[in-house]
Amino acid sequence: MHVPDGFFNATVSLSAGVVAAAGVAVCLRGARRELDDRTAPMAGLVAAFIFAVQMLNFPVAAGTSGHLLGGALAAILVGPYTGVLCMAVVLLVQGLFFADGGLTALGINVTIMGIVTVLVGWGVFRLISRVSSGRGGIMAAAFLAALISVPASALAFTALFAIGGTAPIEVGAVAAAMGGVHVLIGIGEAIITSVTVGAVLAVRPDLVYGARGLATPLLLRGADGSTTEVGTAPAPRPPGALKPFIIGGVGVTLILAGVVSFFAASDPDGLEAVATNKGFIDQEAPHLFGQWAMAGYGEVGGIPVGVAGIVGVGLTLVVAGAIAYATRRRDVPAEV
Repeated sequence: MHVPDGFFNATVSLSAGVVAAAGVAVCLRGARRELDDRTAPMAGLVAAFIFAVQMLNFPVAAGTSGHLLGGALAAILVGPYTGVLCMAVVLLVQGLFFADGGLTALGINVTIMGIVTVLVGWGVFRLISRVSSGRGGIMAAAFLAALISVPASALAFTALFAIGGTAPIEVGAVAAAMGGVHVLIGIGEAIITSVTVGAVLAVRPDLVYGARGLATPLLLRGADGSTTEVGTAPAPRPPGALKPFIIGGVGVTLILAGVVSFFAASDPDGLEAVATNKGFIDQEAPHLFGQWAMAGYGEVGGIPVGVAGIVGVGLTLVVAGAIAYATRRRDVPAEV
């Protein structure tokens, strides 16, 4: 759903840029409560993973594809504040180096793909996870959080389009089209999110931010054999160093970007398909960096998409990791 240049007027683009900048500033402060020396590498990995999986478009309807947005996944794995930062880095790298998402629309993309998906996804996840339990409950909460976050983002686009879209299109038609196709995309997003969260829970549940609030009950057994819950205790952290997990995660991410990306669906994504069908695709303006070799993930310069993907993963990992390390608390020793 990367919005290109030209879809929105200057007023909405600037206003969304202010909202995005303010949101990122708030999250830079809030992320300090979520990150420490042990968890900061996870933020870099999550951002790189989202970059890689966003390259893997999957078919959702005849002639239309979709891809992961990732806001709900980021919030569940590393926390909502850090999740917004991860999404902002992904969108910045995509816009600057791969001409994916307009530069004047960067604030719009950060707002609808980053802030909205994180806020909605995290809110739904917290609501459902409070009444569910165990790994299955967390995966179910992740599924529904991701499912709902995608059409919410699509409706946020529609609301902004109603305010400052550059084409005289009937907003109700855009809302119906965007909502419909992004519900389908949301199903794919939900599957990817729940499977990924479940995989991390299986090997390192301590690294799933959304599972930190899950506590095991402390039971007091009486003389008559009855038990009374007297408190809770956090689940024990599994033994083992962090470095193997991070290295393994980076390896999986590189395989997705460097190999699996060759098999991604080539059909236009949901926004592009709607813009074409509703007649406002012609409003798209040329990207300032549209002729760079990496534009279109190597398409312009004839670079294999897998090579471009690996470069993007590296850039995202470095930038997001650096921000996480600069933001983190320094009172918790690193686990290596």
